Amino acid sequence: MTKDMINMGSNVEVITGSDNTAVMQARSASGMGTMTLNEVLPGIQIINSDFHMREIKSEFVSKAEVFCVDHCREGRIEQEIKPGVFRYAEAGDLRIDNRTRHNTDFYFPLSHYHGISVGFEPAAADASLRKLFADFPVSITRLRQKFCSVSDCFFIRGEADIEHIFSELYNVPQNVKRHYLIIKILELLLYLGGLETENGSAQRPYFYKSQTEKVKAIHVLLSEDLRLRYTLDELTQRFNMPLTRMKNCFKAVYGKSIYSHLRSLRMNRAATLLRTTTMSISKIAGEVGYDSPSKFSSAFKDEMHILPLEYRNTREDDDWESKIKG
Repeated sequence: MTKDMINMGSNVEVITGSDNTAVMQARSASGMGTMTLNEVLPGIQIINSDFHMREIKSEFVSKAEVFCVDHCREGRIEQEIKPGVFRYAEAGDLRIDNRTRHNTDFYFPLSHYHGISVGFEPAAADASLRKLFADFPVSITRLRQKFCSVSDCFFIRGEADIEHIFSELYNVPQNVKRHYLIIKILELLLYLGGLETENGSAQRPYFYKSQTEKVKAIHVLLSEDLRLRYTLDELTQRFNMPLTRMKNCFKAVYGKSIYSHLRSLRMNRAATLLRTTTMSISKIAGEVGYDSPSKFSSAFKDEMHILPLEYRNTREDDDWESKIKG
């Protein structure tokens, strides 16, 4: 394993490591994340990433050419595709890049991100593949040219083939781990080798920094006091942003419409209050902006798939059971 692949910067610490594995912890003011790296073959690594934070500054600068395939399993991630221009990957998306713009700020709109990255050092990886199969039809060097020659990154929307390949990478049998990973990587490479790119990268809309900063400010405003209600017209006037652009940009960043996102914020806050306090349901309803307890209960069930009282009772039963077991 090359030191370059585990030297992620001053805010990433190697917790444990051996010749073929490393567990790294990333920290920022907004949280922390864990990256587990496995070298499958010389020049080929898999990194499982679990981040619980809003943002982090990446200090990773590769000293050699690399080719990386990132799969987002859960959450969302913001990437600056060129100065002041941002694009977002969501659950199920595949992002292919050469890490030339990795030394930058990364933002997680939902405050968490979970995914897998498959990293290749082209020359070493191609040599490893030739040792396995002298006539293996896919070259990492050619894949890098195919996907990264026009743009630094290439997006593929969630597809059944991608889901099939990566879903099995998240649940690897430990007793056959290395060989299993090799097979899945070969499958991924054959998929990428056969993929037609004439139509270009998947059409993910991009937004300028001035726009994304405004919708992030809208998110902060909505989160500050969940009892308050704002109309879309009020938000467009307050943030000087056209309605359609505001709606489209907000959904790109947070994955939901403004109203759906606000309801999720309210119901998650309500769930916390149900778990951690003895407040009445009508009081909790008022705390998250509902004058009517019945409307709150209906909204809570739509979001959480369970009524508030049932949710509280279930949590109390779980706590009681854990105390008995303890």
